[in-house]
Amino acid sequence: MNIFNDLRQLYTRGQLPIKFIFINVALFLAVRLIEVICTLLGNPFTPTPYLALSSNLTVLSYHPYTVITYMFYQHDVWHLLFNMLWLYWFGRLFLLSFNAKQFVGVYVWGGLCGAILYLLSYNLFPYFTTHEGILLGSSAAVLAVVFAVSTYMPDYKIRLFLIGNISLKYIALATVVLDLLSITSQNAGGHIAHIGGALLGIFFTLRYKKGRDITRGFNRMIDALASLFSSHPEGRSKVKWNSGRTSPSGKRDEDFLRHRQENAAEIDRILDKIKQSGYNALTKEEKKRLFEAGKK
Repeated sequence: MNIFNDLRQLYTRGQLPIKFIFINVALFLAVRLIEVICTLLGNPFTPTPYLALSSNLTVLSYHPYTVITYMFYQHDVWHLLFNMLWLYWFGRLFLLSFNAKQFVGVYVWGGLCGAILYLLSYNLFPYFTTHEGILLGSSAAVLAVVFAVSTYMPDYKIRLFLIGNISLKYIALATVVLDLLSITSQNAGGHIAHIGGALLGIFFTLRYKKGRDITRGFNRMIDALASLFSSHPEGRSKVKWNSGRTSPSGKRDEDFLRHRQENAAEIDRILDKIKQSGYNALTKEEKKRLFEAGKK
């Protein structure tokens, strides 16, 4: 059918935020389908306990992979919709200033930091020690992306329905305040994880502005795994790891990051011009620059 072909092309051609949205939606639909089929067969079953992150360390020891799976699985359709909308909007903004590999790193590290803060809180604070919770949803990972962008360009404005134009810094501030005030609510674990993801996003951008990319090690590991499972064995022997990443022109990390930061500064200038005078005020070259940055 054409619809499946259209979806395949959308996934293939889409930027990484689109691919991550596909992964989250596909997992959600797969779990729902399994639940429906099992219920119809008279044997109700849900995979949720095998995908969600338990605060019980004993349970976690049997399912350690859930520190990853939990950040790609939403159990509720509204939770899924809300997280995917945020991921789409802020993922596109993220790629204006950073690259695709950094997006993956911030998403995963944000989810992991959310999981760590959640586990520490539920196993150290007396209020939580009598509770056993489960954590699921991509909120912590998505908020890492949100706060990375908000920290990098805090005065960038977006238009919200019924509110109007509002700076990213105020959206980020309102989000973290609501999470702090909700730590003892019914969804305490989720709000704690949100804060962990937000802190990671802030940390990533602050380090990036100083010329350090905290996602570099993670991306090297992914590259190594990709080469390990490559279908071209002869290509694996040619993989060479240097002490620093090089750009296509042969520049090492410091020069490469400096070049990216200069490009990001130019994009910031163009975005500021849009805020002040509108998109039509851009020159042909500025429009081309913005378009090319959006494709990276």
